[in-house]
Amino acid sequence: MSDQPFDALREGLRSVTASSKVENLSRLSGGASRETWRFEADGRPLILQRQRSGDIRDMGVEARVLRAAFAAGVRVPELLFSGSGDDVGNPIGSSYMILEHVSGETIARKILRDEQFAAARSVLVDDLAESLAALHTIDPDTIAGLPSTDQVQQYRETLDGLNSALGQSHPAFELAFRWLEANRPTGSRRSLVHGDFRLGNVMVGNDGVGAVLDWELAHIGDPMEDLGWLCVRAWRFGSPKPVAGVGEYDELIGAYQKASGLTVDRDVVRWWEVLGTLKWGIMCMIQASSHLTGMARSHELAAIGRRVCENEYDLFLALDGRWSGLGGRR
Repeated sequence: MSDQPFDALREGLRSVTASSKVENLSRLSGGASRETWRFEADGRPLILQRQRSGDIRDMGVEARVLRAAFAAGVRVPELLFSGSGDDVGNPIGSSYMILEHVSGETIARKILRDEQFAAARSVLVDDLAESLAALHTIDPDTIAGLPSTDQVQQYRETLDGLNSALGQSHPAFELAFRWLEANRPTGSRRSLVHGDFRLGNVMVGNDGVGAVLDWELAHIGDPMEDLGWLCVRAWRFGSPKPVAGVGEYDELIGAYQKASGLTVDRDVVRWWEVLGTLKWGIMCMIQASSHLTGMARSHELAAIGRRVCENEYDLFLALDGRWSGLGGRR
C-alpha cells in the first residue's frame, strides 16, 4: 500500500473516532471479504474491519448482529463505530466497523497444544456452550436483513454447478444428500445462528473465551446448526476430541442444556454435523475451482482443494454410524 492511501486511512480513522491522534496503524490478516487493521486512537487499541472492493455483502447486517449479541451478553468485541459505503462523505472509503480490541489467540493449534492455554482448555467447552446459549436467545426478527435459506438445496445446487464445470462426480456427497433429505429434523427452533462458530473464530485468552468473532455468515436458522458445526471433524484440528478438539459431545450438550434450559436432540445435532461436513467438502471444491479455473491462482487454494477427500472419508464414517458419541438414525 502506498503512503498516500495509508495516510488517508489514518486520517479517516482519526475523523471517525474524533481522536487527536491515530498511531500504530497496521494491516492484519483478514478474510476474502474484508480487510482487518489494528490501530490506536489517542492510545486506545482498536480494530478496523473494512469491506474489500467487489464484495457485495452488507456489513450493516453484521453490525446490527454484533450490537444485538453484545446487548444479549454474548462475549463479543464492543462495536464503537460503523458506516456504509453509500454514506456521503464516508472517510473510510467503504463499509466498515471499528471495534474494541480484545487480546488473546485465534490460532487453533496454539489453543489446543500450548501450555499457556491449558487452563483455558479446561473451561473452553463450557464457555463455548454458554456463548451459543446466549446468542440463541436473540430474536432474529429484531435484526433487519438477516438471510434465511434452505442449506441442503443451496449446496445441492452449488455441487451440481461445480460437478458440471469441473467434470467431476462425488458419490460420497450424493449419499450424504440422500441421507440428509431422508432425515430432515422437524419442529426445529428458529433463532439467530452464528454460521461459522468454531476455533479460529473465537478469541481465547489464558482463562477462556474472550470474544466470539467473524459474524459475517450470521443468519436465521436452527440453533443446533451452530452446535453441529462446532463438532465437524475439520474443526478439531487433529485432536481426537469431537467438540472443537477439546471436549466430548456429552460435555457440550450438558453445558448447553444447563445454560439454555432447553433439551437438545442429539439426532438433530448429528444431522447438522453431517451437513456441516458436506458443506465444508463443497467449500473446499469451491476454493479449488478458483485455482483450477484461473480465477485466483493460489497454492493455498489448491491445497485446500485436496482436502475434499478428507470430507468424503468423514461422511462415509458418519453414514456408517461409526462416529462415537452421537449414534442416532442411519
